[in-house]
Amino acid sequence: MTVKTRFAPSPTGYLHVGGARTALFSWLYARRQGGQFVLRIEDTDLERSTQESVDAIFQGMEWLGLAHDEGPFYQTDRFDRYNAVIDELMARGLAYRCGCSRQRLDDLREGQMAAKQKPRYDGYCLNTEVSAEEQHVIRFRNPQEGDVAFDDLVRGKIVVSNTELDDLIIRRSDGAPTYNLTVVVDDHDMGMTHVIRGDDHINNTPRQINLYQAMGWDVPKFAHLPMILGDDGARLSKRHGAVSVMQYREAGYLPEALLNYLVRLGWSHGDQELFTIEQMIELFDLKAVNKSPSTFNTEKLNWINAQYIKDADPQRLAELVKGHLADLGVDASVGADLATVVEAQRERASTLVELAEISTFYYQDFDVYDAKKTKKAFKGAIEPLRHVQAKLAALDVWASAPIKQCVADSVDELEVGFGKVAMPLRISVTGGAPSPDLDLTLQLVGKQATLRRIDQAITHIEENAS
Repeated sequence: MTVKTRFAPSPTGYLHVGGARTALFSWLYARRQGGQFVLRIEDTDLERSTQESVDAIFQGMEWLGLAHDEGPFYQTDRFDRYNAVIDELMARGLAYRCGCSRQRLDDLREGQMAAKQKPRYDGYCLNTEVSAEEQHVIRFRNPQEGDVAFDDLVRGKIVVSNTELDDLIIRRSDGAPTYNLTVVVDDHDMGMTHVIRGDDHINNTPRQINLYQAMGWDVPKFAHLPMILGDDGARLSKRHGAVSVMQYREAGYLPEALLNYLVRLGWSHGDQELFTIEQMIELFDLKAVNKSPSTFNTEKLNWINAQYIKDADPQRLAELVKGHLADLGVDASVGADLATVVEAQRERASTLVELAEISTFYYQDFDVYDAKKTKKAFKGAIEPLRHVQAKLAALDVWASAPIKQCVADSVDELEVGFGKVAMPLRISVTGGAPSPDLDLTLQLVGKQATLRRIDQAITHIEENAS
């Protein structure tokens, strides 16, 4: 048997973090089993589904590298198939028309809740002849005896009495089939062997199993993933910040870092924190998925992203950082080689946005200094700055070694500590931004910019002298 899993989002918004984790777990399970991963767009909600959301889902999946083997399939292309199944259920007496008004259903619900009963449809139209000409819905005739039992691959055995389930609507009054019907038909027709989804669907599963059995179809295995919580303990939502996958790209996260973080939200392999995609595929097991909710921790994500930035190919990082620099109004095509800058700076940043922000001084001058750092560094700094500036100006070769020698010679000739020369020189050139070794920093900034910024720093010190 070929394992088949699917990711089936509704295109009513962006691809959010919870959906991305579900897609990842489904993709990993299929890949580990040598199976197939299917992408299906569940767009039967015609009022809320948009092409923009479809595009956002595709963009997010592509950025994460979660390639599908089949699809994308669209439910709106399959209405004839759903209606054929509904007609078959009707013909076999397993579904019926219901003409109950909204008022009757509301009154029924209110009465049941007042009596502290579970709200459920009472089967009023089950044995009533409802004309096809009058407004109606189609309900599935749920068994009234026995239990629905299934072994959830995450939660273990789950048993629900059929008396807890009412006759669910499978076609609305406007003729549109409902989720619980379409998902069963799709998963059967597309040969799904494993349905991996969020635990917000767990109450639908017994109803869907009854539909499978009514049609005489094999029931797939189910795995319901625990929810993701925000750091305040509430279900992760928009108010917790960037929950769209593409927002994380914009915020400067690498896709492999986000995948690494998501795989650890509810799954573990010993104490290991960092996984390559190959390792995820090799090690992923639904049995190791935690039954309890996971809490999203941005600090942990930042730490993981920082590790990936440190190990990434500098040329690739440079291409990515270039865009973030452009957002800051910086043209990195003129000046120091960006890949070299990235390699020099990357240990000081946890996101590509941070990496861009701390690298702007390599490409453009500034007129604002870190006040806290200058208070100490610029005190009595005019003489050391003029001394080292003269030596730097005389250099024929602008490279790390001779720059380093200029600083060392200035320290010796002025008979001061290294910091008395190096600290004001670094602040003069960087403004106080994090930077690597001083000689490498100056080499990358360039000779003319270095000399120009020393002049500016001296003027700043003179103007602010008390």
